[in-house]
Amino acid sequence: MLTKNLFLQGIFPFQGAGMEKPVPIHSELLHYVPDGVINQTLYFRGGNSSSELITVVLLRNGVPMRYFPIGAKSDVHVPLRVVEDIEGGSAVELYIAAPDGVSGSVVIDLGMVEH
Repeated sequence: MLTKNLFLQGIFPFQGAGMEKPVPIHSELLHYVPDGVINQTLYFRGGNSSSELITVVLLRNGVPMRYFPIGAKSDVHVPLRVVEDIEGGSAVELYIAAPDGVSGSVVIDLGMVEH
């Protein structure tokens, strides 16, 4: 079985639209799982430059799978102990929820494997 490591990563500016209103961070943080392939997300690392709590939301086909809260001017590393198979043809995407009007930069590093 061949495996392929994938990463959604980068540093992106954001503008909060409300904690209850997650919005896409950047088009680079969208991945389509190829047909016939199983994807698994393994870990999330994130950083937040703003002075408010933010949350990065991992979505599968537009439905939230995991929430990663990141404190003000802080960072997190979350090794995912419960790993789910994501079937081929699915879309994996990262959104951000931040208080309305709050801006800053978010550091993203989502590690995945496909086989």
